[in-house]
Amino acid sequence: MEKRLRLAPSPTGLFHLGTARTALFNWLYAKKINGKFLIRIEDTDKVRSKSQYTKNILDGLKWLGLNWDEEPIKQSERISVYKKQIEKLLEIGAAYRCFTSEEEIAKLRAKQKEKGLPPKHDNRHRDLTREQIKSFISQGRTSVIRFKINEDIEIKWEDQIRGLITWKGKDLGGDLVLSRRALGYEIGDPLYNLAVVVDDNFMNITHVIRGEDHISNTAKQILIYKALNYKLPNFSHTPLILNNEGKKLSKRSSVTSIDEFKDMGYLPEAFVNYMAFLGWSPKNTDKEILSLEEISNFFDLPDINKAGAKFNWEKLNWINSQYIKKMDVIELHKIINKYWNKMGWVSPSFEWDLKLISLLKDSMVLLSDAIAQSKPFFLLPPIQKEGQDFLSISENKECLRYILNFLKEKKIENLNQDKAKEIINKISKDQCIKKGILMKSLRVAFFGSLSGPDLIQSWELFAENKSDIIRVGRCFTLP
Repeated sequence: MEKRLRLAPSPTGLFHLGTARTALFNWLYAKKINGKFLIRIEDTDKVRSKSQYTKNILDGLKWLGLNWDEEPIKQSERISVYKKQIEKLLEIGAAYRCFTSEEEIAKLRAKQKEKGLPPKHDNRHRDLTREQIKSFISQGRTSVIRFKINEDIEIKWEDQIRGLITWKGKDLGGDLVLSRRALGYEIGDPLYNLAVVVDDNFMNITHVIRGEDHISNTAKQILIYKALNYKLPNFSHTPLILNNEGKKLSKRSSVTSIDEFKDMGYLPEAFVNYMAFLGWSPKNTDKEILSLEEISNFFDLPDINKAGAKFNWEKLNWINSQYIKKMDVIELHKIINKYWNKMGWVSPSFEWDLKLISLLKDSMVLLSDAIAQSKPFFLLPPIQKEGQDFLSISENKECLRYILNFLKEKKIENLNQDKAKEIINKISKDQCIKKGILMKSLRVAFFGSLSGPDLIQSWELFAENKSDIIRVGRCFTLP
C-alpha cells in the first residue's frame, strides 16, 4: 500500500515556523518510507483565508526545498462533499441538529464557571423528536450539527512518537459541532474536525504528523473515522517549539514568519537543517551539518522528542555560517550581488566581486552581513575615534607617509598580495618600523578603525578600484 502524508495549512496568515517544521517532518518521513508528500489548503474560513497567504505558504515550501508530489487540493472547493458526509452521520443517528442559541450557551458557560467546572455543552438537544425539530425551525431558530460523543467511551491509539495515548469521552467537551449555524433543514459550512477526517480518507492519507496541540482533536476525529467506517491513519504528535523562557513560540512576541528568516539572510538549506533539530536528533551520527537527503536517511518518528523544543538563535546562526563558508563563491555572488544592487553599489569587475566575497565569506553569519562587511570596500568609511587616537601619535601617521610616497613614486599597477607584502617588508626594514605598527596604521587608513578583514587581501581590492592611495592620503587631513 502506498504511504501518503500531508501538510494541511490554513491560509489565514504568513507561512510560519511551526507549520514549516511540521512540513519538514512530514516530507522527511515520506522520503524515509518511499511515500508521497501532499498539500491540502484548509481554507474553509471564508473571512480569514486569503489567496495571498496560500501563495506565501506554497512559495515558502518551494524556498525550503520541500516539494510536493501531487496537485494541492483546497477545502473550499469540496464543501458539498463534506455536507454529504454530515448528512450520512445524521441518517445513521451519529449526529443531530442542535438549536441551542449563543445566548443559551453563554448562560451555560457562566453557570459552569461559577461552579468551577470546565466549559462543556450539555447536549440538551441530542434526543429531539421530529415535531420538536419542526417547531424550532418554524420559530426561525438556526441549528448547528453536533456529533454524538459517548462520555463513557475510551479512545486509544498508538502514537508513533508518544506511544499509547488514551482519552475519555467525558473530557472532550460534550457533543462536537460539525457545521456552522444554518436556517431550516440546511447544513451550514462544515468545520475543521469533520473536513479533516473526510479529506484524509479521500486523499488516502496513511500517516498524520502534526503538533501536540492537536492531540484532543485526534481523539474526536477517531470517533468520526469510526462512525463513517473509514480506515484510521497512523498518528504522530510532534513537540511544540518554545522560546527561551520555555513558553510556546508566539507570533506576537517572536520572529516566526519564514519570510522574516529569509529576509534576515538565512539560507534555506541551513534553515531546514536547523529545523530538523527542533525536537529531533539523529542516531548513528554526530554530524550537525546535514543535507535534506542525509537527514531523511537518518530520520525516524520514534526518535522525535516528546518534550518541547527550545528555539536557539545561536545554533541557527552557527549552522547558517557553516553553510555560507561551504558555498561556492560564484553561487554566493549571485545572492550577495542582489544586496549590493539594492544599495546602488558598483564594483570594478566580476573578478573583484569574487575576491571580495572570498575575503568575507568566512566571517559572515547571515547573508545580509554582506552589506555591513562589504560597505568599506564600496564607500570611504569615516575614521573612528580609536583610529584618530592611533594616528594622533606622530610616528604612526608617519608610517602612512612612507606608504603613500612609495605608491606615488613607484606608480605600482596591478598591486597584488605578494606586492603588498613586499612593500610592507621593505618599508619596515628601510625605516626601522615594526610591521605591526605599519599594518595598524594602514588598517586605520583603509577601514577607519583598528579592526577589519585580512589587511593584505583588502589592500589588493582597494588597489584594484584605485582607492588605496585616496584612503591613505586622507589621513593627512586629520589634525
